[in-house]
Amino acid sequence: MAKKMHDTPMLDQLESGPWPSFVTGLKRLAKDNDMMVDLMGQLETSYRNTKGYWKGGTVGVFGYGGGVIPRFTELKDENEKPVFPAAAEFHTLRIQPPAGMHYNTDILRKFCDTWEKHGSGLIAFHGQSGDIMFQGVTTANVQPAFDELNEMGFDMGGAGPALRTSMSCVGAARCEMSNYDEAKALRTVINSNIDDMHRPALPYKFKFKFSGCANDCVNAIQRSDMAVIGTWRDNIRVNEALAKDYMAHHGMEKLVNDVISRCPTKALSLKNTSDVSKADGFCSVAVTDTQSLEIDNHNCVRCMHCLNVMPGALLPGMDKGATILVGGKSVLKIGATMGTVVIPFMKLESEEDFEALSELSRNILDFFAENALEHERTGEMIDRIGLVNFLEGVGLDIDANMILEPRSNPYARMDGWDEEVAKAEERKKKAAG
Repeated sequence: MAKKMHDTPMLDQLESGPWPSFVTGLKRLAKDNDMMVDLMGQLETSYRNTKGYWKGGTVGVFGYGGGVIPRFTELKDENEKPVFPAAAEFHTLRIQPPAGMHYNTDILRKFCDTWEKHGSGLIAFHGQSGDIMFQGVTTANVQPAFDELNEMGFDMGGAGPALRTSMSCVGAARCEMSNYDEAKALRTVINSNIDDMHRPALPYKFKFKFSGCANDCVNAIQRSDMAVIGTWRDNIRVNEALAKDYMAHHGMEKLVNDVISRCPTKALSLKNTSDVSKADGFCSVAVTDTQSLEIDNHNCVRCMHCLNVMPGALLPGMDKGATILVGGKSVLKIGATMGTVVIPFMKLESEEDFEALSELSRNILDFFAENALEHERTGEMIDRIGLVNFLEGVGLDIDANMILEPRSNPYARMDGWDEEVAKAEERKKKAAG
């Protein structure tokens, strides 16, 4: 039987709204766990005093330099004893999830049993970097808890100035929008760079994320230092039966207002079936007996909107691959940044393709380790040194798709272009020989 609950009027108030509250979950765990009872006491104190009472420290498991987030209470009485002793240590274990977040119920039950035995019972699926967050454990129980999780086949994730645990969408396992094997890409890149995760030695954190299409279900473009986003470079595939089924359920008004008019590049148009273009790069699908939806694939930017609104009727093309972006992150020194395209299209099918992706990831990580300042993310480093210097440093050619915004000045100086072309040719010769 757990100790008596503390008075928590402010936390209680969070249960009064129409939505489920995390407080209800904490109270349920607190019925059998003293750590959760005292956690709620400290949290109530923080709410009342508008002050956080946690500090960091150094806690780890044998053979690893990271993966544990240490938390020690600063809420002490006049004798320097913790006011809430059962929650005086409330560390978090970061554990790598399976690629694509695939679990079975047996594993989930084992997780719960292990954490109720060694920790608070509080588990978060998942943290911002994708980790399974086992929250609330004492220093003494960190090692036994990890040993048990490790015996199930799970490894420690990243924390501190290190490569962080990666995320991939469910992708090829069950999504028709997938353009490459996201789970294989994740495991190839992370397994090749695992030492940078387990033994932090970088200037700051570094994140890889893998999305199978531009829907970007793991928010890779704005949350990862290197984002791998699935795409295709041939025509959109069409299915006439499903297109007519869409029309039967939604009608012409929905097609025009929700599909055609929302295309950002006006690549969609409604035409009489006899008038659709037969030119290369155009395709069409009949939506009625006389009218067709025409797609100008040259102007399509693969935003996924029409594919999402007409599921099955429109699908990614057959020439699939990925776009590589670098430098995305949330707010830090220069504000939130989106990833910058460094490779517009990269095939990801053969073993050689995945090895090339792994080599690129290693080159970018090495360049970041050598050139970033302390507490500086990749996007901020690129902003400071310039994209051209970054591309040259990691061995990538400059591409016309690498633009931050369209030009406002139509004129460009051409003096010095010949010298730059000569330098580029020299770099190619060195790379080839």
